[in-house]
Amino acid sequence: MTAATLAEAVRRKARESAATKEAFFTQLAPQIAECCCQMAAAFDRGARLFVMGNGGSACDAEHLAVEFVHPVIQKRPALPAISLGSSSALTTATANDQQFSLVFADQLRLLARAGDIALAISSSGQSANIHRGLQAARELGMLTVGFSGRDGGRMLEFCDFCFVVPSFSIHRIQESHQTLLHILWDIVHMSRGEEDVL
Repeated sequence: MTAATLAEAVRRKARESAATKEAFFTQLAPQIAECCCQMAAAFDRGARLFVMGNGGSACDAEHLAVEFVHPVIQKRPALPAISLGSSSALTTATANDQQFSLVFADQLRLLARAGDIALAISSSGQSANIHRGLQAARELGMLTVGFSGRDGGRMLEFCDFCFVVPSFSIHRIQESHQTLLHILWDIVHMSRGEEDVL
């Protein structure tokens, strides 16, 4: 391929990414705002956020936990958040000794309590360990939030709020999820009365 052809591919993919995000946020802005209000209220009551995902979504889960625990804006307070997939030793021990579908559910049953928040990220919405984790969260009385793609998969059954990027491109879905995690973090803080500084 020529440099000119590749440059046009760059522009096309950037347009696709922007269009996917524009459609997603235009449609779901009211639900995202309501979710953030409920998360803010939960944090005010002492809730902790537990985040989970696989592969690239595990990276997004860790990213979101860091945003809450170590805010990029100095004046914003840290809020308690834990990425359940961040310990490779614990994840592989559970997968080896029991089954991979329990790696998140077992941790939630041990660490979480009613009123906490579970946020799961899956580009397909079809991950068994995500489903089991969200089911456990529901049983514990947690607020359940999902980031998904395609048609949402079975995640829709287990979430109080599920934000589905209607695309079959994993890259477009993940790009939208990354923008969503930043917006969600920001709006949660604004819902708690903090300034709109970003």
